[in-house]
Amino acid sequence: MANGWLNKDPFANYKAKVKEVIRKFLSEAEIEQMINKEFVSERLELVPDIFVFSCFTGLAYIDVKQLTLDNISLGIDGDKWIFKNRQKTDTASKIPLLPMAKDIIDKYAEHPVCKNEKRLLPILSNQKMNAYLKEIAGVCEIEKELTFHIARHTFATTVTLTNGVPIESVSKMLGHKNIRTTQHYAKVFDKKVSKNMKILRDKFAAVTHHQVKKIN
Repeated sequence: MANGWLNKDPFANYKAKVKEVIRKFLSEAEIEQMINKEFVSERLELVPDIFVFSCFTGLAYIDVKQLTLDNISLGIDGDKWIFKNRQKTDTASKIPLLPMAKDIIDKYAEHPVCKNEKRLLPILSNQKMNAYLKEIAGVCEIEKELTFHIARHTFATTVTLTNGVPIESVSKMLGHKNIRTTQHYAKVFDKKVSKNMKILRDKFAAVTHHQVKKIN
């Protein structure tokens, strides 16, 4: 139409339907199952460690793979943060390092791959990570088809939003350009509903108690 090749828009009456995708993520209990499980081989131990690292940083596979010590610096609070531009969108992610993520970095600091290739973590190929995650799900009795990207969803939901981290902060850490992208994660969880309603219940209980005392 802009070039004058068409007189009218052939899609003027076409309405696209958006089907909402339900993103899978791990619950707090499932994360703990993976953290507490003792694995029989170094290979099986490495994969859940890096998966859990992503659960506590929200980084996608390619971003974890590209991490070096140069990506770790002191943040505004004086603690260690990850500063990384996302490979997918080239948007800056600034993520305070939670204790679990710090412990995993320290664990592999002397690993030959980390030292020789100057990587932060000795991550395997995405194909191998996803193949081994299926095996690990069975070992940990997690009844979900695990892929590495589920870790990013877990950070957005179970680790941050469910624990009261504001969606604006989560959006910044995930490196989203638009907060609407983050809102896909902002589902209402029973745990959060329970917390919110308890505050409301206590408030109304206090008001009712005060009114009863006045009547008496």
